[in-house]
Amino acid sequence: MREKTTKKQFILYMIGTFGIAWAIMVIASLLAQKGNIIAFQLLLSVCMFAPMAGTLIARIPLKGMGFIPRLGGKVRFIFLALWTPLLVSALGAWLYFIIFPDRYDPELTTLTSTIPEAALAQYEALGMSIKTFVIISIVQAVTYTPFINMFLALGEEIGWRGALYPYLKDRFGTTPGRIIGGIIWGMWHWPVMILAGYEYGTDYPGAPFLGLFAFCIFATAGGI
Repeated sequence: MREKTTKKQFILYMIGTFGIAWAIMVIASLLAQKGNIIAFQLLLSVCMFAPMAGTLIARIPLKGMGFIPRLGGKVRFIFLALWTPLLVSALGAWLYFIIFPDRYDPELTTLTSTIPEAALAQYEALGMSIKTFVIISIVQAVTYTPFINMFLALGEEIGWRGALYPYLKDRFGTTPGRIIGGIIWGMWHWPVMILAGYEYGTDYPGAPFLGLFAFCIFATAGGI
């Protein structure tokens, strides 16, 4: 049976998780504003380990969290999870453009307009067009990237699912704990959303504050 997290440990966990992450997010966002998208993405990857760092700072035991995979006889489900989203997305896109053929954008002008000019210059310097970038991204998304992200996600999963949610559910009950946990998880992203337009960009009605509220709703649903 897992040892329950104390209030003192939880406070230390929150300070470590938010303090480390928000400092990195501010630096990453400043770099993004200067067009250094690669450094921005790398720092956000590092940021994913902040919840785990908070867990270690608070000395919350990792044992019993259940993050060690048991793959016996279940490997096929990994590949089902890997490729099903692509098939569903492709089917959704096909149906969408059948219904709205005038919105089909083979030149990717809408996507291009959302990318900072400095980032576009970086792609051009590498001899990479937006179409090439999209193709490479899709191939990466269905081959090796999920396995890299699986490792990176441990930083958040250990912190959120392993430390945050169990404490909140013990303290407030299952449903309130899930809702509070989702709001906290969403708020954790706020600096990079405000400063760099993470998730929703910067050009939408109510930006950037409506996006902060919307992401908390998404994070609550995802946490549940």
